[in-house]
This record gives sequence, structure tokens and C-alpha cells, in this order.
Amino acid sequence: MDITRFDAAPTYEAPGHTDMRMFRLQGREAGPSDVMWLGVSHILPGGGTTLDASGVEKMYVVLDGEVTISNGSETVTLKPWDSCRIASHEGRQLSNRTNRIATVLLCMPREVLTSSS
Repeated sequence: MDITRFDAAPTYEAPGHTDMRMFRLQGREAGPSDVMWLGVSHILPGGGTTLDASGVEKMYVVLDGEVTISNGSETVTLKPWDSCRIASHEGRQLSNRTNRIATVLLCMPREVLTSSS
């Protein structure tokens, strides 16, 4: 069993991410993992990511606040406990269009670390 306490979760940076604070919960710098890593991001009001695609599938769960996700042709706003799957090579852009901090959980394969993580 591998435990990561949130208070000790390592932070990370990713290109194309603005006004976000990101933490690894499992995998990569947070500890061993065979197939995936798990992270959580706090997105400040007005913050988010650029529209970008990567070669790996991503899954998001909104834990708090509202997060607007676009794939370039469809845009949807997710609320707490709503989730979204982004297929490999599908565009994705996250944004917080509210005045509250939003928190989102991210799960993706560990083999590839891309600029759009």
C-alpha cells in the first residue's frame, strides 16, 4: 500500500496551464504506479489550460466548483461529481469561468507525460 497525504503531495507545472496549482496524488513523483497517475488541480477564477491534444486518454472529475471543458467543437460545464473522458488525440481545454476556485481530479496513463497533462 502506498499512501500520499495531501499535505505532502508534490506539486508540478505543465505548459499551457494558467492560474492553476497542481498536485500529484499517486504515481510519478508521488510514488510507484504500474499503469496510471492521479493528480488534483485547483483552478483559480479565470484560470485554465490552452486547447491542446495529447496522445493519451484523460479522465477528469470535478470535486468542487465548476469547470468548463471544450474539445474545440463541443463545450460543457461540469459541476461537482460530474466527470469527463477525453480520448487520446482529442483536444481539451479546461477553464474556470466562475469567481470561485474549482478543484478537479485527473487520471491518466503514466507512460507518457505530455505538455497537456
